[in-house]
Amino acid sequence: MKEAIISLTHLMKKFSSQTVLKDVTLAVKPGEIVGLIGPSGAGKSTIIKTTLGMEVADGGSATVFGKTMPNRQLLSKIDYMAQTDALYDSLTAKENLAFYGRMKGLNKTEIQNEIEHVIRVVDLSQDLNKRVSGYSGGMMRRLSLAIALLGNPKLLILDEPTVGIDPALRRQIWRELAKIRNEGRAILITTHVMDEAELVDNVALILDGKIMAFDTPKKLKQQYQVNTIEDVFLKAEGVEK
Repeated sequence: MKEAIISLTHLMKKFSSQTVLKDVTLAVKPGEIVGLIGPSGAGKSTIIKTTLGMEVADGGSATVFGKTMPNRQLLSKIDYMAQTDALYDSLTAKENLAFYGRMKGLNKTEIQNEIEHVIRVVDLSQDLNKRVSGYSGGMMRRLSLAIALLGNPKLLILDEPTVGIDPALRRQIWRELAKIRNEGRAILITTHVMDEAELVDNVALILDGKIMAFDTPKKLKQQYQVNTIEDVFLKAEGVEK
């Protein structure tokens, strides 16, 4: 049995009087993509921020690589793509990638090779030497994803990585994520695109800070006797109400 890379146990998080996470328990193992699926405001980003130690849980525990979060020393093993792009817009895409590559401890040759690979994955080869200030919102998302993919992280945490990205490129990105998973690395990803939930190994359906269901897409569809994860969500939401 593989040891979980992420283990969230009875996680609870409050902001003033509002409880945004209610008894969240899930695990992400090596060689696995886990998807957090739910509408905006359901608690997906709060789960990610608590996992990373950017928010401190009010109850339960979050461990990553067996260590309780927050733990700054673990951050070098984790690559995180936030919903907001942390890019230097006075620099070109290539300069942004080189900067973050150095931050991750890559040498010059590794940076060059990695840039060539990740820039193809996100289809920005033609715009590599363009200043980020001239990028559209979708291009910035793609560059942020390329930065997250640098350096072969053991754990990749992606918050809505495919927002504003066209369907063909989205498929290409998911092929890359599957490749990363097949190398034995772990991915935790949030999305509100329900058809992307069909591509993960385990899916957590989140509503109002609670996990309504957590299993493989196939088992959830069998359990709820429907054909799509979107229908699972609608049926589970109906039961919840």
